[in-house]
Amino acid sequence: MARSTDRTPKAPKEPGRIKQMWQVFKMTRRYDSRAVWLMALGFVLPVAAGVTFALIFSRENVFGLVMWILAGVLAGLLAALIILGRRAERAAYKQIEGQPGAVGAVLKSSLRRSWTGSEMPVAVNGRTQDAVYRAVGRGGVVLIGEGPKSRTTKMLEDERRKVLRILPNVPVTFLSVGADDDSVPLHRVAAKLARIKPSLTKPEVLAVSNRLTSLSNSPLPIPKGIDPLRVRPQRGR
Repeated sequence: MARSTDRTPKAPKEPGRIKQMWQVFKMTRRYDSRAVWLMALGFVLPVAAGVTFALIFSRENVFGLVMWILAGVLAGLLAALIILGRRAERAAYKQIEGQPGAVGAVLKSSLRRSWTGSEMPVAVNGRTQDAVYRAVGRGGVVLIGEGPKSRTTKMLEDERRKVLRILPNVPVTFLSVGADDDSVPLHRVAAKLARIKPSLTKPEVLAVSNRLTSLSNSPLPIPKGIDPLRVRPQRGR
């Protein structure tokens, strides 16, 4: 019998952790020129502090000297990685800023536990692609307009009336993400929500979320939001 030559193709091997970090670093450096300097500063300061403490407290103790310096190096590496993570997220959001569905990407991947939101908008203008998203948390209901305020203000007001019709005692807050000077930058949306003063308990948040589900009977015919964690750097032209 002839040996079968058909073989199941192997799945492509995922890059290792170091390679992934290097790819993230290259993407961040490409879109954020300050990231390298901030990472370098975040590494150097703890190392310098470790060396200083070593010379002050363990000048004649070799073991203590080494431990202080090692602690400074490890703290510097940790600080550099934290800075890289934050600047990488900001660079990723910078790439999708202004695109339809960008706010949905933030609500999907960056909200804290006290807030919930859908990557799908609750209202959308099919002609301009302006949209309104909704988030629910301890601060009440937040309606987020994606697009210029001149076009999204009416959409926000319409959605507020719908919310207040079934939840008259729940505070409703507006946020605007767009090209206006006083708009919230895309990477600051999650932080802006976290700063809203709490007015609901956790059980009330759940009840409000369930009531609002009745307002979304059918999905809107637009694509889902962009996932900023999967954004790849554009190749040079």
